[in-house]
Order: sequence, then C-alpha cells, then structure tokens
Amino acid sequence: MTLSFLALAGGLLLLLIAASALVRGSAALALRFGLSPLVVGLTVVAFGTSAPELVVSVQATRSGAGGIAAGNVVGSTIANVGLILALVPMMRTGLRIARLEAGLLLFAYGVYTGHLLLQHT
Repeated sequence: MTLSFLALAGGLLLLLIAASALVRGSAALALRFGLSPLVVGLTVVAFGTSAPELVVSVQATRSGAGGIAAGNVVGSTIANVGLILALVPMMRTGLRIARLEAGLLLFAYGVYTGHLLLQHT
C-alpha cells in the first residue's frame, strides 16, 4: 500500500515536471518562430496542458479500458469548467466570498473524484 502511494506521488511529480518542460519549451519555440503571445497562449500551451490527458486516454483505450478514457475526458471538462467558475467570482467579488466559493467547489470536486475512484476500483 505504501509503495502504491509512493508510486503515485512519484508519477505526479514526474508529470508535473514533464508537463512544465513541455509547455515552456513549446512556448519558447513558438515565440522564436514569431507567433504572437496570444496565439502561443491559446494553442501551444493549451495543447501542452492537455497532452498528459491525451496520453492517458490513448493508453487506456489501447488496453481496453474505454471507461477510463471517458472518465478522463469528463473529469477534465468538469475540472476546467469548475476552475473557471471559481475564478470568475474571485475576480468579481470580495476575496472573503471567493474563498468560500472556491472552498465549496474544491470540496465538491474532491467528493466527486473520490466517488469516481471508488466506483472504478
């Protein structure tokens, strides 16, 4: 059990490092080719942040676990929409209200993610 948690933590750390390097390198390359920062932000960086999800979905589909690929897409969409819905109140309202909203959103997301994990084990 401890080895599983260490493997998970190591995998997340590697994912963070690799995704960061991919995004930084892609953005620098695109800027070197003369693309505007807006285009870099909308395309290159967006692809770079979605690349890990793409790899997981492709590997899950190839191994016959289409449910994991579908859950990956749904979870990613929920997380992205949730983060946007959390950021808008932070920009439009006072910080105290935004903290409450963000806390509730993170709690709901954690409960939902935990439910999905328990359902697939």
